[in-house]
Amino acid sequence: MSFRIGFGYDVHRLEEGIPFWLGGIKIEHHKGSLGHSDADVLLHAICDAILGAAALGDIGTHFPDTDPAYKGIDSGKLLRRTGELLYSHGYEIGNIDSTVCLQTPKIKDHIPGMRKQIASQLGIQEDQVSVKATTEEKLGFTGREEGISAYAVVLIRSL
Repeated sequence: MSFRIGFGYDVHRLEEGIPFWLGGIKIEHHKGSLGHSDADVLLHAICDAILGAAALGDIGTHFPDTDPAYKGIDSGKLLRRTGELLYSHGYEIGNIDSTVCLQTPKIKDHIPGMRKQIASQLGIQEDQVSVKATTEEKLGFTGREEGISAYAVVLIRSL
């Protein structure tokens, strides 16, 4: 059995008056992430980490923002398809560790739901998924609430 590690990062601008999706959960907030899809920065970072671990490119390769089929798409569908692609190449997920960087809103109470959504889309157990959050102490674009970023690390193993 061989193991591989992948790293993912994503960032989106925050804009007034659009839905805020994070980790497959819609969170009430006056700003939402702007993007071609639903702009779920956490799910995008996890997709990139999974694809990177298996050397299968990145999210833009598989789900390009130039393709109208992905306009407004639920990023949970992208995550599910990414998991299916991983499994079709003879790998399974060991665990996911992720961090979201944002000033507001506080997401602590939403983390259990995010873990459940991520695990469900990938067909893994919730205890294989870690979601953490941090502020950047009002520094940089996340601290000024101009954007949101997420990091993810994924361990995969061959079947």
